[in-house]
Amino acid sequence: MTKLNNIKAAIIDLDGTMLDTAGDFHVAVNRMRAELGLEPLAQKTIVNFVGKGTENLMRRVLAVDYAEDEAEQYFKQALDSYTEHYLAINGDFSALYPGVKEGLQAMKDKGLRLACVTNKPVSFTLPLLDKKGLRGFFDVVYGGDSFPKKKPDPMPLLQVCKDFGLAPAQVVAIGDSSNDAQAARAAGCRVLNVPYGYNHGESIHDVDSDGIVQTLFEAAQQISVD
Repeated sequence: MTKLNNIKAAIIDLDGTMLDTAGDFHVAVNRMRAELGLEPLAQKTIVNFVGKGTENLMRRVLAVDYAEDEAEQYFKQALDSYTEHYLAINGDFSALYPGVKEGLQAMKDKGLRLACVTNKPVSFTLPLLDKKGLRGFFDVVYGGDSFPKKKPDPMPLLQVCKDFGLAPAQVVAIGDSSNDAQAARAAGCRVLNVPYGYNHGESIHDVDSDGIVQTLFEAAQQISVD
């Protein structure tokens, strides 16, 4: 993989990229399902629903048991219950992936500005970044409810470029899924993917990107500010 040159900032995804949050999703979703009198789901099933925001996750989880119109009747109750349970355990069942803090520090040491852009609600995101000691790395943090549109729409990435006063070509997005890659391509940013995240249960190798890096530390080595 050739180095990415003239990069001045990185936009980094959260779930499946910096943190393995599968355990948090598993616990919160199944506590919500228990309240609705539904059977628990396997963690792998839930993880395959992750990536397009909390509302989509709730609809996918309800669709296991209900037809679409019936699921909508339970949507608000499920979302409220899930939100309450997620906030109660946020970060308790999640862990940093290897090389994350080292990678973020290496990027900062190169002079890159960093933003975290996730489809997770911002009320979940900020406490989680604090709890895992990551908040201080980021100049900007946006969640899935920060704008009218979320990834794979380019809107959040374009806002970061504006915030930093950079052309999209000077910014690299790093994530674990097609959402990140599609948003980056649509924004005109460069994109690197990690192979260990969720990506809706599909292979990341099928996603259009500028390369696959094994860790964020490796990503830092592939980025040049010159």
